[in-house]
Amino acid sequence: MNPLTPLYRSIEWMPVAAQDVVVFIVLLLPALIVGGLVLFGYRPFSLVRAMLWRFRWTNALFIALIAISVGIGVGLIAQERGLRQGTARAADPFDLVISAPGSEITMLFAAVYLQPSDVPLLSGDIYDEIATTPDVSLAAPIAFGDSYDSFPIVGSTAQFVTHMSETLAEGEMFAAHADAVIGARVDLAIGDIFVPQHGVGDAVEEGAHDHFEYRVVGRMQPTGSPWDRAIIVPVEAVWEIHGLANGHAPENADQLGPPFDPDYFPGTPAVLVSAEQLYANYALRARFQTAETMAFFPGAVLAGLHSLMGDVRQVMSVMAIVTQILVTAGVLAGLVILTRLFARRLALLRALGAPARFVFSVVWSYAATLIFVGAIGGIAVGYLAANVISRIVTQQTDILVNATLSWPEFHLVAAFVSLTVILALVPAFIALSRPVVTDLRS
Repeated sequence: MNPLTPLYRSIEWMPVAAQDVVVFIVLLLPALIVGGLVLFGYRPFSLVRAMLWRFRWTNALFIALIAISVGIGVGLIAQERGLRQGTARAADPFDLVISAPGSEITMLFAAVYLQPSDVPLLSGDIYDEIATTPDVSLAAPIAFGDSYDSFPIVGSTAQFVTHMSETLAEGEMFAAHADAVIGARVDLAIGDIFVPQHGVGDAVEEGAHDHFEYRVVGRMQPTGSPWDRAIIVPVEAVWEIHGLANGHAPENADQLGPPFDPDYFPGTPAVLVSAEQLYANYALRARFQTAETMAFFPGAVLAGLHSLMGDVRQVMSVMAIVTQILVTAGVLAGLVILTRLFARRLALLRALGAPARFVFSVVWSYAATLIFVGAIGGIAVGYLAANVISRIVTQQTDILVNATLSWPEFHLVAAFVSLTVILALVPAFIALSRPVVTDLRS
């Protein structure tokens, strides 16, 4: 369980933004209280500034260690949240997916994220039943299996393209069987002609479709999903290129899109279904959850995966905190050693009559400054790391990931600062316990 859960529950009646601010203040409050008690009545900042400058390179090393430690934790948590948001955004257009019975996760990755999968087909009768069901406003077949230069080719309808991208970025909708509308990141231009390949990735069969050519006629708006690298063609063309009927009777062979004739419908791996009203989607899901069909909400399946990721996130948070504590403990141990470098100066202050509390406040302020500066640097490192990792993840998965820092990261930093500032009392006590005469003679 998240160690902050009891705190969140105690203030859950407040607005979300106010909760975040309160949690941040509460987590940072121990550091502020300790600082107030240690510095009460004294102003050691001139001496601290001199100590920071005198050992500037060593101090910079300690600050860098703290910044990297904090940055790793902040960056990982921000990246995990960005990935969850990106995958959810990619699944938003897919209200309800109907396919043959099997694994919902497999079909989710195949239909939504275009991961190659070998899945059974839905018959023409089943598709016709779906398309003619009352309340169904969209029943778009999704037929995949071909590709071009690593870009998956997906057969569907013009209504599906409009559903994914209300307006085209350029060009026009396909009007012929050999027309194609490409995603925003497909490396083709309007008017380009290309030959499809059978299969995807390592399973590509060269030359299998050399008898057929597509022509690019339009480009979709960016969707922030793997569909930005997809090539969408009329589903009729996908069937024809494999030597199958094209979904229409011979006298209507040139037709594009619905209605399809069940007798000439070769089959489709999945159907994207959308209803005019949200509640109707639930009725459709119940109706088509049968022995012959599987109906599921991609968002619900994704929520289950996110729940698992949530458990991982808790583990990551604990690991980040433990890592930061270990690094800070090492830094504090270094500070104990470092205080010996200016032990003579501290002993001289005490010999001249400086109160023990003043010397204590000097050492603590010195350590606390390194911690605060390192924590602030850690936020910068985490922001930079999250952005770099986001670009890599986006490039590798085709899912737009925008990892930005939010309140959970600042809560983590606040808890880290409070804990380590309290631990910084240790080197201050050790420095104060050293014999004055011994340090003056050293």
